Amino acid sequence: MDPVACRVALPVANRTRLTPNALTVLSLVLGAVSAAFLAMNQLMAGAFLFYLSFMIDCVDGKIARLKGTGTPFGLWLDYVGDRIRVVLCAGGLAYGQYALTGDVSFIVLGAAVAVLDLFRYVNAPQMKRVRDAVREEQGLEPEGSAAEARAEHPADPLGPDPLEPEPLDGMPHHGRLPRPRWFFKLFRRLNRFLARHRVRSHLVSGIEFHAAVFVVAPLAGAWALIPLAAGAGILLLANEVFLVYRMWLFTRRHAVGSVQESREHVLV
Repeated sequence: MDPVACRVALPVANRTRLTPNALTVLSLVLGAVSAAFLAMNQLMAGAFLFYLSFMIDCVDGKIARLKGTGTPFGLWLDYVGDRIRVVLCAGGLAYGQYALTGDVSFIVLGAAVAVLDLFRYVNAPQMKRVRDAVREEQGLEPEGSAAEARAEHPADPLGPDPLEPEPLDGMPHHGRLPRPRWFFKLFRRLNRFLARHRVRSHLVSGIEFHAAVFVVAPLAGAWALIPLAAGAGILLLANEVFLVYRMWLFTRRHAVGSVQESREHVLV
């Protein structure tokens, strides 16, 4: 998605007067039309419109950065618009298949997709708050600061890698630190290669989840809706559990450092 959005963003930014907020609204309108087609059991049309809506949603942020026209209201609009689009499309897909087959499983499917998407977006800022609180307590720079991004990821155009082992800079080094496992090293090399091509690997993030439920499954046919959505949902949950586990490791490591440092002060 990102390579396509990058190619679209440049001509839109240079040859039109469309603002990021206008693109966000256009994306939301297309998402609503996609939901209507999904509700009418026009799965291919609904899938195409959802893909177009999502691509435009990726373009608006790039144009905001290119032109420096991003606003706090634009961030809110983009966030809320994404949630509305997913809820509408999940409801449209569930209604269309239930009206056609009478199978309650599709109602459960729509509700599960909406709940998983909302959980992902509620969980992410809460995890960031925890990490920022720990960093503030340790006297480290806030996560995502420009200096930190340049120092830790100078060649990664997509920013910090979600599979990168937690940075331990600024912590007191008492004894031998645990080394990252071999698969972290493998993922690090793979992610850096993919980042140079504007691709980031995940177990399954929201982008892959939406693509599986609202694009791939409808294009494959009604038979694929429940299996693909269930599989993508399980992988999304696995990704969230993995991120929560990494956050727990981050807080545990810094907590250990704080306790050891406090003991040294007491001994002195």
